[in-house]
Amino acid sequence: MILQGKHIAIEGVIGVGKTSLATMLSEKMNGKLVLEIVEKNPFLSDFYKDKQKLAFQTQIFFLFSRYHQQEDLMQFDLFKQTVFTDYIFEKDKIFAYLNLSEKEISLYEKIYRLLVKKIPKPDLVVYLQASTDVLLERIKLRGREFEKNIDPSYIDELNQAYNYFFFHYESSPLLVINSNNIDFVHNPADFEKITQEISSISGGKKYFNPGIE
Repeated sequence: MILQGKHIAIEGVIGVGKTSLATMLSEKMNGKLVLEIVEKNPFLSDFYKDKQKLAFQTQIFFLFSRYHQQEDLMQFDLFKQTVFTDYIFEKDKIFAYLNLSEKEISLYEKIYRLLVKKIPKPDLVVYLQASTDVLLERIKLRGREFEKNIDPSYIDELNQAYNYFFFHYESSPLLVINSNNIDFVHNPADFEKITQEISSISGGKKYFNPGIE
């Protein structure tokens, strides 16, 4: 894989495997790994019980957490090491528009516009796509305590919002991978297919459907 000096972001809905893939790629490439801070959000568990009540606090915590991580990333020397992240800053708005009220969105947008100006774009975004049924099964299998109260309809809404967002995404080169029929965590051949696709993309948008005959 000739990816030295790149910032590669892995994206996808909750449970799709983006953190696993980012971790595996960083190990293969001896790269720097930057993972989104999720479980440290003090509002998240209660948010899944009452989204309307806790949405704004949860969102603002994530917004500033992601911003501070990206600030640190800007200081990193990409010429020495490839960086792998399991999110992009822009995806913050997916959750905001799905969960916040109209008045909250107005305030959120003012804060977001101030922060996003300083955020660099990734050299490549890999969007792991999956059906809602597959996502729900993977969430169940990993058994995180704070995810036990997730409403399946929320995951479906989120999945639709992600698909819409990345269908229109043009900020960086984009590789969309249908992950329904692969298991790159436990199947080395599936992981190798993905690494080959990542290393071969040079720009634009590309769709990859492994596991489909």
